[in-house]
Amino acid sequence: MVAEKTWKILIAGEGGQGVQSIGELLAEAAFQAGKEALYIPNFGVEQRGGVSIAFVQIAEGSIGAPKFQKADLVAVLSERAGERIKGYLRAGTIYLYDQSAFKPPVIDDRTVGIQGYETVAPEAFARMTGAEPGPPPRPPAADGVRLVGIPAAQVAKTELTNRVFNIIVLGAIVQLIQVLSPAQVEAAIEKKFGEKFRAKPELKTWNLQALAKGLELVAAPEPVRS
Repeated sequence: MVAEKTWKILIAGEGGQGVQSIGELLAEAAFQAGKEALYIPNFGVEQRGGVSIAFVQIAEGSIGAPKFQKADLVAVLSERAGERIKGYLRAGTIYLYDQSAFKPPVIDDRTVGIQGYETVAPEAFARMTGAEPGPPPRPPAADGVRLVGIPAAQVAKTELTNRVFNIIVLGAIVQLIQVLSPAQVEAAIEKKFGEKFRAKPELKTWNLQALAKGLELVAAPEPVRS
């Protein structure tokens, strides 16, 4: 008998890149699909945002420990974040990274000072700016890690808007794990951002287009067994 798969997912980036929104949306979509889901945020304490990390687990059955030592999939949105989470890699980990030749987004000065990071993500006080040219994050030289690079920041900047960069990454994750349907994720996006969509309808269009772009940018992997 094959054990039920628990997907252990780690998303890491700079404050301001929407890391925690990805984690929340994955967990909400899984919950609405009748699966077990657990999302734990982890924020840096540096004054200017720091590294923001989200731990997500999705399973058909019960989930054991709230955190995990090794990840089935990591999504890395900046080089500094990639350095921070190297210890979570193992042979077989899917390493999804943004390969765009852009620097991480600039963090707004409102992130300076004490902002209650234990309950509020740094990106709540940040704004996406710039996307100046720069080297993309370097993938790890770890044995057995499956590297998947996507031009998420480039696609967001040139085809949509910087504001949906993280939703492109979300779409890529959904395609790679193959446990949530696009419709389920769209419903989670609508639930989280519905009020903003009503105030600015084009935001909904951009978000759904970004999700579709992320789905298109990667090929689904072979099924993973525990």
